[in-house]
Amino acid sequence: MFKRRDLIQTAAALVAGLGLPAWAKGGESPLPKLGSTLVLPPVALLDGSAWKPSDMAGKTLVVYWWASWCPFCAVQSPHIEALWRARKAQGLEVLALSIDKQPAAAAAYMKTKNYSFPAGMLTPEVAKRLPKPVGLPVVVVLKVSADGRDGQVVFAESGEMFPEDVEGLKKYL
Repeated sequence: MFKRRDLIQTAAALVAGLGLPAWAKGGESPLPKLGSTLVLPPVALLDGSAWKPSDMAGKTLVVYWWASWCPFCAVQSPHIEALWRARKAQGLEVLALSIDKQPAAAAAYMKTKNYSFPAGMLTPEVAKRLPKPVGLPVVVVLKVSADGRDGQVVFAESGEMFPEDVEGLKKYL
């Protein structure tokens, strides 16, 4: 059975010339499986600072793949920002990974929208440890180990999430 969201995303992908998503081709879900472990790499952030996995030790991390040109990301990103601002004091962290071709485009977008969540580029080195699942936007929530080296997947979603679903990520704190 098809979900409404899946049908909308397929139509949008076809119009944009991106082709069919994996689920529409009969492939397996490209999202990491719940309970699996992802190794966290260091990431150079768009603001020039460095994101270090060790700083995430024992926290809940929302990894968010996005792009400045993505209409679905434009709708979802304000909700990611609001969640991060409201819950960061309680241990919720965000690492947004832009798939834009130029870092300048991603940085300008972040500045224009006044987003403050940590954002870097999905470089080939970062993608080795945190490969982007099919679709956009993509959210994966990790419970980070005490040493900050890796995180266990507790939630994974490809495609635009409704505002109440983004707010509901707080339950993983």
